[in-house]
Amino acid sequence: MHIPDFELERYFARWEFAAPYLLCASDVEGWRMADLLALASPEDRARWEGLTLGYTETSGLPVLREAVAGMYPGLTPDDVLTFAGAQEALFVAMNVQLGPGTHAVVTWPGYQSLYEVARATGAQVTLLPLREEDGWALDLEALKAALRPDTRMVVVNFPHNPTGSLPDRATFQALCALCEARGIPLFSDEVYRLLEYDPADTLPPAASCFTKGVSLGVMSKAFGLAGLRVGWLACRDAELLARCRSFKDYTSLCNSAPSEVLSLIALKAREQVLARSRGLLTRNLALLDAFFARHPETFRWVRPRAGSVAFPRLLRNIPVGRFTEALIAREGVLLLPGNVYAFEGNHFRLGLGRANLPEALIRLERFVNSGVLDTPV
Repeated sequence: MHIPDFELERYFARWEFAAPYLLCASDVEGWRMADLLALASPEDRARWEGLTLGYTETSGLPVLREAVAGMYPGLTPDDVLTFAGAQEALFVAMNVQLGPGTHAVVTWPGYQSLYEVARATGAQVTLLPLREEDGWALDLEALKAALRPDTRMVVVNFPHNPTGSLPDRATFQALCALCEARGIPLFSDEVYRLLEYDPADTLPPAASCFTKGVSLGVMSKAFGLAGLRVGWLACRDAELLARCRSFKDYTSLCNSAPSEVLSLIALKAREQVLARSRGLLTRNLALLDAFFARHPETFRWVRPRAGSVAFPRLLRNIPVGRFTEALIAREGVLLLPGNVYAFEGNHFRLGLGRANLPEALIRLERFVNSGVLDTPV
């Protein structure tokens, strides 16, 4: 297999642990171990205290799969397969379903794995642009036009990384109906699901919509537990999950036992866990709304509808990569330039879920007001 460097991860490898303020992180502020364990029921606390550090079941801890299935109407624990993070789940699913002589349609800009892993299997990939002038909306007619007789997968990511866009329910259901009518699996990256700012906007998971709907989930984003490295596929296609399970024998084989128990604790207390995440986003969004209202000549802000990221555009006559590097050097604040997505337009990814966003925003505003952006390039 030949696959290009993962530009986003290479960028983070350089800066993530060097910059004091990660104003572009895609996850929500991580939980402290003690705070998470405080949410455990007596039964699960005993499970944690008595844990044996041996191998775990390939499919995942049965009670964990039961807790995951509870978030997907119509699914059972047998419809869930756990992985060492969402990245492994994505890698396995695409290698099982794609290969030479097949085709996939993938929304873009987006997480590089969603299209590069597909390409690395030998499949041809059509990128389906989401456009700022359309509010980053999904264009169903463009999607329909991109489908081919050899299309074996449609890949979407909503709530969307990096734009924070979210289709309305009618559009998403039309997408599912289109894929079902054509017999095409819909791979739905839903790692930001449950971070909708208005609960009424929450879409049904693809796995609950039709048999070939595949939902990707993870503990990293909405649940603020990236360090656990636990993700999953939810799907009612038993044959597909069986093939993924067999492929997993050649990747992680099984998950970390402590991570599975900690994930179980969080999912059983998910209303409390999600309330913390949503509270952070609500507070930070209010600050960002005010910030962008103060700087309309410098930034264009298409307000996200859900999730923990957004994709503003720098309007000044300076390349966004130079802007982000100068910001790191002067203020220690990290933003993610849009060129890591190979996306033109001077956009940058902004993270909404970290607790120190207020301090980072003060530093960003000081940088903007310093006059450094007034010098033409």
